[in-house]
Amino acid sequence: MYSDTGLFIRGEWQQSHDRATLDVLNPANGERIGSVARATFHDLERAVIAAQEGFAIWRKQSAYTRSGVMRRAATLLRERAEEIAVSMTLEQGKPLGESRGETLAAADIIEWFAEEARRTYGRTVPARSGSVTQLVVKEPIGPVAAFTPWNFPLNQSVRKVSAALAAGCSVVLKGPEETPASCAALVQAFADAGVPPGSVNLVFGIPADISTFLIAHPAIRKITFTGSTPVGKQLAAMAGQHMKRATMELGGHAPALVFDDADVGKAASILVAQKFRNAGQVCVSPTRFLVQETVAAKFISKFVTGAEQLIVGDGMSASTQMGPLANRRRVQVLQELVDDAVNRGATLATGGKPFDQPGFFFKPTVLLDVPRDARVMNEEPFGPVAVVNRFANYEEAISEANRLPFGLAAYAYTRSLATANALAGDVESGMLSVNHHGIGLPEVPFGGIKDSGYGSEGGIEAMEGYLITKLVTVDA
Repeated sequence: MYSDTGLFIRGEWQQSHDRATLDVLNPANGERIGSVARATFHDLERAVIAAQEGFAIWRKQSAYTRSGVMRRAATLLRERAEEIAVSMTLEQGKPLGESRGETLAAADIIEWFAEEARRTYGRTVPARSGSVTQLVVKEPIGPVAAFTPWNFPLNQSVRKVSAALAAGCSVVLKGPEETPASCAALVQAFADAGVPPGSVNLVFGIPADISTFLIAHPAIRKITFTGSTPVGKQLAAMAGQHMKRATMELGGHAPALVFDDADVGKAASILVAQKFRNAGQVCVSPTRFLVQETVAAKFISKFVTGAEQLIVGDGMSASTQMGPLANRRRVQVLQELVDDAVNRGATLATGGKPFDQPGFFFKPTVLLDVPRDARVMNEEPFGPVAVVNRFANYEEAISEANRLPFGLAAYAYTRSLATANALAGDVESGMLSVNHHGIGLPEVPFGGIKDSGYGSEGGIEAMEGYLITKLVTVDA
């Protein structure tokens, strides 16, 4: 049911140069289920050379041809969705239904960018002389180094690879070592669909070594990274040092504002589902729940009940609603954050500790009235921990929502159109969703501001990061 994963270079699966591997564990029980090849610098150099060769071929393909190849990849991904979902759940832990949904959504993303490949329009600029023609054309930027995390092995990889291929670029994808098989399945789908050898390459290994090598390599012209803010800042600094264009989709600490005129039952139901999706290991997960005082008791009752009713277990079980954390490190970090909050005066409403069983499970946790100086109020928990605090008025809610240096996603619930319109201008985030969870679709922008990064990985804006703008002016 689970296969070892190698490196994919120049259209072939292969072992690393020194045959070194890393273990892959099933987070539901902590047991080894396979291995992934660990790339050496020799392997990385071969991958970059392959990307240069692949770029020379792929960029010459018409947008129509590139679109057709990508649409075939989407079809293959859908046909293989069940097999890929099983691998993803085994290595990442999320419920099988979530893995299946992620795989099908990845196919949608490929199709979206396949169509955008045919819409990389330039323009004609009226000239000051009748004999002059002024053209603005779009060209692919070149080989791309893409770095993706373990929490969404397909969702994060497919956005980067699809945008790059649609623009005519080639890719060296640094996949997640903890969840390599599902990422490898994505690359295989592109290869089987007819992407030329070298256009998509996949490597795994020691993250710091790979990023240092790829970002500094003169053949790499674009960097795209999804991950934590501290690591993202380091990579962005390296990219700047080498004058490489970069897209950074970094961490968040999303506020969820519930006003007194909201449908509280609807808000609690949606927010429970979104908070504990993928065990809270989601960059856009709602984390700081800010609830107006007059409806706080009702919201807390419904939210805590919803959290306690979640079925937590092995993602392969059909009844499971929340799986384990990805690794033991996350369990330790969450315990430290909860203990710190309680020691500073927060109330533990439910959860707050690991399950007494094998695997990396942590109970769905709700903390109430958490002091502002608690670590969990300032550090992204990236796990099934929700913080619920009260606010008195609109100004107080906005002040807390914007307090942190993060600005990825934000959520709000209100029946007032005036409040919704005010939030659109006042909340400092790259994405704001009111009365539903409407972000992450292929056709809409996806990205943050402030310490949550820059650039977009969705919508037409995502293509811009992979294209250069060239002026061609001709005097006849």
